Amino acid sequence: MKKNDRISRRGRCAAVAIASAAVGTLWLLAAFALLRPAIAQAAPAALPTARQDSAVTATTPVSGAVAHIVVQADGTGSLVRPITFTAPISGIQALLSTGLSVTVGDTGFGPAVCAIEGTGCPVDDCFCDPKRFWSYSSWDGTQWQPYQVGASQSVISMTGAVEGWRWGEGDNPTLAAPQAVAAANALAWLHGQQDAATGGYGDGLGGAVEVMLALGANDEKIGDWRPVTGTRTLGNFVRLRATRYSRQGVAEAGKLAVAAVGSGACRTVRSLQTSAYYSETLGAYAPDSGFNAWGILGTLALSQTVPPSAVEALVAQQQPNGGWEWQPGFGTDTNTTAVAVQTLVAAGYPVTATEVVSGLAFLKSAQVAGGGFLYDPAAPENGADANSTAYVLMALSAAGEDGGSEQWSVDGSTAADFLRSLQLPDGSLEWQAGTGPNLLATAQAATALLGKSYPLAVGTLSACRR
Repeated sequence: MKKNDRISRRGRCAAVAIASAAVGTLWLLAAFALLRPAIAQAAPAALPTARQDSAVTATTPVSGAVAHIVVQADGTGSLVRPITFTAPISGIQALLSTGLSVTVGDTGFGPAVCAIEGTGCPVDDCFCDPKRFWSYSSWDGTQWQPYQVGASQSVISMTGAVEGWRWGEGDNPTLAAPQAVAAANALAWLHGQQDAATGGYGDGLGGAVEVMLALGANDEKIGDWRPVTGTRTLGNFVRLRATRYSRQGVAEAGKLAVAAVGSGACRTVRSLQTSAYYSETLGAYAPDSGFNAWGILGTLALSQTVPPSAVEALVAQQQPNGGWEWQPGFGTDTNTTAVAVQTLVAAGYPVTATEVVSGLAFLKSAQVAGGGFLYDPAAPENGADANSTAYVLMALSAAGEDGGSEQWSVDGSTAADFLRSLQLPDGSLEWQAGTGPNLLATAQAATALLGKSYPLAVGTLSACRR
């Protein structure tokens, strides 16, 4: 990529040069002054959907315009933020309006983006890394194109624009813009389904945990996730139900742990962590592979040590065809196999390990026309579905596979293409075409489309305040 303006010629920070240091400083101050009247965070509502070609093609002049900002801080998954604006804005204004933590420094050549969400360099040494910097690009309707000007000089004036930022050696985001916009639309629909009175999704915690996972994949926090009308957040809803949910079984405790760490939840005092389910007798968290896998994932998410025997038990339950079954007698399926592959990679197995390679081969056997994946490759008559496809796409991300490659395509169609084909104009996804909006399919697809896998993050949980 060409590095922008005079700052770029110094070879490190992608953003943002203008004519002189004095002018640059004045512009930066003016930019901050203009942010509030010109820009507002986009409400999670009627965004362009993947079924509308204009979703990633700038075609309409500014007048309450919607754009999307895609940020990739590492070698895999991305996050996406919609913004609205009523007057032309620069790329740096657009980035600042996302609500993300952005460090901007005056380099002497103009304002420069030093760090986003803590990744990058400090403001007093914006060129701290001799090789990596925040590259800046835009989607031209087909692919990412590096800007030939800095982010303070670029102009966004059309609805549907998609801007990309990536920390690295001048690379563009790996996530295609239509995929990112589809994920944003899915999240917007999920927001619209939040109960105005409780802040949750139904009476139980199952649906809410799926939404937590999708939020965590996009680096959003449940304490900020509140209904369009109403005051109770998703965090409030989860606190009242987390203890009971964690005590239902290790799969629930494990999924809750992954979701809680990823979305910034707290830990209720009497909730059970996955370690409570480990059996010395079994040498595993549960006798069945699906439950044991979620126990391992939850333990890893909480930064705790997984007993080697639990991973060995999961490996031992891989079937001769390379797949895993949720419980003995259920038969191998793509969902359990995808979770098992993610678990092995998270537990330290190399992607070249026989177990991972065999698991991926089983998943490939389930891919059909349209790019989607079957639940059971032995039952093609049942057709591909969104949940199975989303889980497989997560496993591919975990294993470092390019889900958009020819290897993972059928007649040019990928898993992401299939998921987008199931997205309705309101942003929701169907389980299969014609079945109507589906909460689980929408949440799981959002995670998969963002290029994320489980566990979403690793950390500890603070105790909930009383």
